[in-house]
Amino acid sequence: MRLETPLVAPTIQAIGEYARRMEEVGYDSIITPEVGHDPFLPLMIVAEHTQRLKFGTGVAIAFPRSPFAMAQIAWDLQRYSGGRFMLGLGTQVKGHNERRYSTPWPAPPGPRLREYILCLKAIFSTFQTNEPANYQGKWYQFTLMSPFFNPGPNPNGGVPIYISAVNKYNCRLVGELCDGIRMHGFNTPKYTREVIIPSIEEGVKKAGRELADIDIVGGSFLVTGNTEEEVEKAKAPVKQQIAFYGSTRSYHPVLECHGWGETGMRLHRLSIESKWAEMASEITDEMLDEFAVVGTYDEIVPKIRERYFGVVSTLDFGFAIQTPEQAERLHWMVQELKKP
Repeated sequence: MRLETPLVAPTIQAIGEYARRMEEVGYDSIITPEVGHDPFLPLMIVAEHTQRLKFGTGVAIAFPRSPFAMAQIAWDLQRYSGGRFMLGLGTQVKGHNERRYSTPWPAPPGPRLREYILCLKAIFSTFQTNEPANYQGKWYQFTLMSPFFNPGPNPNGGVPIYISAVNKYNCRLVGELCDGIRMHGFNTPKYTREVIIPSIEEGVKKAGRELADIDIVGGSFLVTGNTEEEVEKAKAPVKQQIAFYGSTRSYHPVLECHGWGETGMRLHRLSIESKWAEMASEITDEMLDEFAVVGTYDEIVPKIRERYFGVVSTLDFGFAIQTPEQAERLHWMVQELKKP
């Protein structure tokens, strides 16, 4: 089982130290989200301060960046790191694209993402082989390249492409065109089994590939602590985060899979009214148990293994470190999770 963790560090020095520590602990990869900060900038620091650790974006929002701009930075990170970079892409929702990123939203995101990936692959191919630029789509084109602007072949090969996918269309897209899926944290075992995996298999079949060709990256929220009292205290902020995601209609299929569609609509109404503090009360303990792994430090590893082993190929597993005891605990947990 490969283990992956999010990057949690506020300064350049802290990024380097955190990356080195995660490599020493035994993680296989580290990812940066696009939440308040650019996801690419920290990765050069990660590349410089580690030797074997893979790293990637989890995820970079695609549409505000042109395919060529995305391809350039991905190609350079792959080159400078010796082949350790993984490009993770996501679409975000219409409101954030238009109103936060100032990006047009001319059509549904699924078909555009498919074309975006095909255009990226065409650019990567031209970089590697110097073949003529030859991609023409409805929304994206790549038909011009001169030697002066071509970075040239990458000795470490191409860039693996992952996407964050929740709906069936994008999950099929994973199976058809991508190297892996970064399953959203707002997910449950039931939704993974009944929707995500079967949809990926449809895409795999369409492309003549095997499910084993796809790196299935997944994990969930953790609610843990040294004692039962600490676990209870840790539930509230996780419920708040689950409620936040549940207020977004794009994620409602996960709730509907469990018969919780009405909860999703109530959460959406509360978000429109900016009643963020009231939203967590909509998340019951039953719902929390579906979205999160809940247990004390001594219980959490067996529960993670039961939920994810045999389902994901890479476990997205993060654990906050604030004390030496927690650092020691994390090292133990990682070693336990990596056992066959």
